[in-house]
Amino acid sequence: MFTFAEIFFKMTKKNILIGAGILLVIGLVLLVRSLVFSIQMRSAAFDIDKPQYIYIDNAKDYDRLLVQLDSVGHLKNGKRFKKVSERLNYPTRMKSGCYKIEPKMSYLEAVRLFRNGEQTPIKITFNNMRLKSDFVERISSQFMFSTEDLLALLNDTAFTAQLGFDTTTVLTLFIPNTYEFFWNIPAKSFVERMKKEYDRFWTPQRLEKAAEIPLSPTEVSILASIVEEETANRSEYPIVAGLYINRLHRGIALQADPTVKFAVGDVSLRRILNKHLKVKSPYNTYLHKGLPPGPIRVPGIRGIDGVLNYARHAYLYMCAKEDFSGTHNFAVRLAEHNRNARKYQTALNKLKITK
Repeated sequence: MFTFAEIFFKMTKKNILIGAGILLVIGLVLLVRSLVFSIQMRSAAFDIDKPQYIYIDNAKDYDRLLVQLDSVGHLKNGKRFKKVSERLNYPTRMKSGCYKIEPKMSYLEAVRLFRNGEQTPIKITFNNMRLKSDFVERISSQFMFSTEDLLALLNDTAFTAQLGFDTTTVLTLFIPNTYEFFWNIPAKSFVERMKKEYDRFWTPQRLEKAAEIPLSPTEVSILASIVEEETANRSEYPIVAGLYINRLHRGIALQADPTVKFAVGDVSLRRILNKHLKVKSPYNTYLHKGLPPGPIRVPGIRGIDGVLNYARHAYLYMCAKEDFSGTHNFAVRLAEHNRNARKYQTALNKLKITK
């Protein structure tokens, strides 16, 4: 016969062994699950064969991010991404920005990328824009900030004055090129950065050439905008610029057709009629001497340098060639110009071009 104490000891020992066994099993299960999860979160998260870009705006909407990851990155397992996100407390620590996801990127790498705000800079390029509205729309479409944000800044007299411009000349601040930015940069920071690029562009050498004309950098850009609209042939930029500078120096109205088209609001005009020349606008250089109050497009570097390095000649007149090659006949005297103009008008008449 066993005593009560012996029976109790044997039962306790048995329970301890059973309990230890259960704990061991649970521990092994947890370890296996942990190992499996560790392997899973290090597996490739996206079914893509080249880098893709994910954009997170200021709303920092986690559900919207999941939709984007699925549509753009072809997320392999949404539940797994959520589990990793929750483990790293990412849903409450979202950061706006543009993020590049790679084909072999794991769930863990992706969540860490987003959580740490490791953005990929974007490259923006802009050119061939005439109106402020065109410029604002093109630029804002490449950033997180809205069209309204940027337009409000460029129409703010106090802000543009701080930069050294007014709301009409402010487009000359932007030098067309390729630049790197973070996608979530505020509109004001974007403009301030472009002012630094502007100051970098206007080197002492360029400023010296402008002073020799003499024109301010803003005036150089305004003239460059006319030159670029006047000819599509870049080799003619210095010649056309020299012609207009000759007129400025002599106090002769520029009589630049592109300024009339801008004033009329129809850049597609191929035939400038007397009614167009009478349009009352400060941009009509047939009615007003000197440069217009602002650019008629955002001038490019080639156009600006074409003005700064203008050709020295005696031309005062120009007319599109009758072969519609996009080049021009230049003339020193009005009689010669009139002959060139008649050739061009005759060519237009043959093609029945009336406007």
